[in-house]
Amino acid sequence: MKWLRYTIDTTTAAVDFISEMLSELGIEGIEIEDNVPLTQKETKGMFIDILPTLPPDDGKAKVTFYLDEDKPESQVEELLAQVREGLEETALFVDIGAGTITAGETEDKDWINNWKEFFKPFAVGDILIKPTWEEIPPEHADKRMIEIDPGTAFGSGSHETTQLCIRQLQRYVKPGDRVLDIGTGSGILGIAAVRLGAQRVFGTDLDENAVATAKENVGVNRIPEEVFEIVTGDILTEETVRQQAGTETCDIVVANILAPVIILLTGEADRHLKPGGIFITSGIINTKEEEVKAAFRAHPVWEILEITRQGEWVSVTARKRQEEQ
Repeated sequence: MKWLRYTIDTTTAAVDFISEMLSELGIEGIEIEDNVPLTQKETKGMFIDILPTLPPDDGKAKVTFYLDEDKPESQVEELLAQVREGLEETALFVDIGAGTITAGETEDKDWINNWKEFFKPFAVGDILIKPTWEEIPPEHADKRMIEIDPGTAFGSGSHETTQLCIRQLQRYVKPGDRVLDIGTGSGILGIAAVRLGAQRVFGTDLDENAVATAKENVGVNRIPEEVFEIVTGDILTEETVRQQAGTETCDIVVANILAPVIILLTGEADRHLKPGGIFITSGIINTKEEEVKAAFRAHPVWEILEITRQGEWVSVTARKRQEEQ
């Protein structure tokens, strides 16, 4: 099968942001070329005896993605337009370099599924995250299980930002809680909340593909639709979505998105939280930590409770202040 290949010339600083943007657009599988050495964690499970010697990191990178050659031309053009728009938005908060897209062509039998051999079950605290095609490891049989198929949505659970959010959910979710999951992606955080005792989760996402994947994962985990409801829409701009999320009805809001969106959500999330409710955020690159904290402090309603970190990513957890008696 032939595939259309598109390569974005960018910077190492922008790679994570562009990768997430492509995933949110439903683009499966990407390649990253740069001169940044792989970490020990990244090489684990790879059949490499001697890593190649790289030239000095010059800050430049290439991100390549593929589209089925049989995809209608109109759909390809529409998707490329969305990628260009996403690059323009990303350039507002990180240097993306040239940001140009170069087209090519390649051939591969089943590259789209090759990544699955590297997605293995793993635990975050007492939660086991297992791809749908893997068996439960005997040593994790006593853990709360989440089965996940990332599909076209960002969120297998292996990313540091997702793990940061899961750990905070483990810390703060109480039986019977109502949770709002903004930017639900694959649905993994909402499913984790249910596994931890949440009575109801309401999830939102801008991408229809993500919503479809999240609903499939909710079904795979045998969670009734009335327990975890998911809608397509923007809670920042669409009043209908705001109304569906409810006013001061939630005990916890969780948002694993990019820092600029979290900054906007500091003026929105409190609308949906009960007094004393918890706002868990991640998707924050460490260079944006101070901006996010400043945004919380700009709204007197928030009290920052915790800052947690994993790798170069940051999670900020805040509480909506109780009204003075």
